[in-house]
Amino acid sequence: MTLFLLRRFGTLIGTLLAASLVVFLVLEVLPGDPAQVMLGVDAQPDTVEALRRKLGLDRPPVERYLAWVVGLATGDLGISYTYSVPVSELIAERLVLTIPLALIAMALTVVLALSLGLYAASHHGRPGDWGVMAFGQLGIAIPNFWFAILLILYFSVHLGWFSAGGFPGWGAGILPALQSLLLPAISLAIVQAAILARVTRSAVLEVLREDFVRTARAKGLSRRQALWRHVLRNALIPVVTIMGLQFANLLTGTIIIENVFYLPGVGRLVFQAITQRDLIVVKDVVVLIAALVVVVNFLVDVLYAVIDPRLRSRR
Repeated sequence: MTLFLLRRFGTLIGTLLAASLVVFLVLEVLPGDPAQVMLGVDAQPDTVEALRRKLGLDRPPVERYLAWVVGLATGDLGISYTYSVPVSELIAERLVLTIPLALIAMALTVVLALSLGLYAASHHGRPGDWGVMAFGQLGIAIPNFWFAILLILYFSVHLGWFSAGGFPGWGAGILPALQSLLLPAISLAIVQAAILARVTRSAVLEVLREDFVRTARAKGLSRRQALWRHVLRNALIPVVTIMGLQFANLLTGTIIIENVFYLPGVGRLVFQAITQRDLIVVKDVVVLIAALVVVVNFLVDVLYAVIDPRLRSRR
């Protein structure tokens, strides 16, 4: 197990370095000068050049990349070009909203998808199965921002149960804060739940056809008992794989949903940073999201080994 974890940790570090290099190169080739954007089009060339030197933009790309990576490793994310405050402070302020939002959306996804997937598999070929399949098709086809607007129109404008947007802050109380995150979380979760429910249904049906399940049924177990005792654990590996990928989709999906609901999270921060050409914030946020995704995939690999110990020797 130790060797397995070391190998996966080495892969994690390599992936993070590759992601940081790609992010840096992509932002390097984008047109536009951050110093010019900050000072405006009427700024004098000498003033723009002085600001470029102050921001370190006049240094060679290799030198700037290495300095940025070292800063990331030591927790120094630089100073925001727009807000003139440490980027780490900006991100920390926004993460207290985005992380709970993603976790709530993930919890809704898992509960809804596993329930529907198991129900559909245990009612294979019946109307309940067809209903879950229809939900899956509909959920995959609906864009989450359009679904978010529908939720606002019905639950906020028509019924008045929720606010149409904004976040009161955790200081206003847990209940008001969670209430403001519920509709955004449902908007994020519905598409992911539709996908995961179909995967769960297929995985459970495949395991149900295995010989060991037939043997268990022949020994007197009901379909429900065989499902919970023998099928679910063996069907979890493809389900866990999709869950790891979906967490990445939830994090990137916050960029759109936070703007729809006017939530001051990381997604809205990176959107504002892009429009203001605040590249240091864009780079740091993108790498942070990549790091979260890589760490989640690392945890998924560890979970594989826990579910099926045979996988430790194959990797």
